[in-house]
Amino acid sequence: MDVKIFDKLTGKWLIPTVLGTKPTPSNGYSAVPVNGDRILILKEDCSAVDSFWFLEVDSPYVKEQKKLLGAEVVAWSKGVVGEGPKPVVISGPSGVGKGTLISKLMKEFPTTFGFSVSHTTRAPREKEIDGVHYHFTERSIMEEEIRDGEFLESALVHGNLYGTSVDAVEAVTDAGKRCILDIDVQGARLVRSSSLEALFIFICAPSFEELEKRLRSRGTETEEQVQKRLRNATAELDEGKSPGLFDHILVNDDLETCYENLKKLLMLDDTAANYQPTVRSFQIPMSHSVSIKDQKILIRCGTSELGKVITSLFLLDVSSLKGGSPGRTRGLRIYAIDSYEES
Repeated sequence: MDVKIFDKLTGKWLIPTVLGTKPTPSNGYSAVPVNGDRILILKEDCSAVDSFWFLEVDSPYVKEQKKLLGAEVVAWSKGVVGEGPKPVVISGPSGVGKGTLISKLMKEFPTTFGFSVSHTTRAPREKEIDGVHYHFTERSIMEEEIRDGEFLESALVHGNLYGTSVDAVEAVTDAGKRCILDIDVQGARLVRSSSLEALFIFICAPSFEELEKRLRSRGTETEEQVQKRLRNATAELDEGKSPGLFDHILVNDDLETCYENLKKLLMLDDTAANYQPTVRSFQIPMSHSVSIKDQKILIRCGTSELGKVITSLFLLDVSSLKGGSPGRTRGLRIYAIDSYEES
């Protein structure tokens, strides 16, 4: 689907830089302006999971990319019915036990939680599988994707780039699982500043002395490495308490108590009720019309059955949209209103 922008000042058509995952071709489509900063594209003869796409023309992400690139920019974002489970960002210094807490969650709730697969520019090690352990990629490609805002967070480690892409997190959410991001405080700050809505939890030890004790008891690092981790921990503890960064701070004094508190924060008793898939069977036929009022889009569909024309009415609610490019736009609601036979 080609995109052009009409410049009213010059009276000419411009070809913008197009970011995001583009929709696959379809037999036709309808376009509806939404919220003044994006256009909803309704694809014809497609399944429910591929019917709704947003072309962002003046969203915060597009504005940011225009400044960075110094050019006209538009961005695609796939529309999703329902919201999906909110990702969880878990951070904390080395030695606080966050890895153990996450392992316990994954073991007790294997169908509820999932990990995103990170990207890296380093070479695969023996027995590492692309797409399973990491997404292995070229440095030039990853640098370009980082510039385009396709990564939630990234860092240079020992000469190689590592990062979490928006698509990697969205893939876990699309599978109906709640994505866990085990990242450092710097990465958490980058995710917080992105369009991704997540729950941010900081894990800390009851005291700095206890943290040092735990690090030394592991017996896996040299004294130099221990001192480096302690210096990093001091900075992370200070930054972790910054207002507005983390939603909750858990003190891991006793592992089982901390784990129970973590489960309460994640409202795991309500998991089944909160995370059921909301996508219903829906397909926009070639013969249809759309109209919009107060963030409600009326879709009138006409289909032929046994020589008769059946008209169906659907209401698409776009009042609770969340997210956006370079990820998904979630929060669409669709309701069947009526169906009747044309005389």
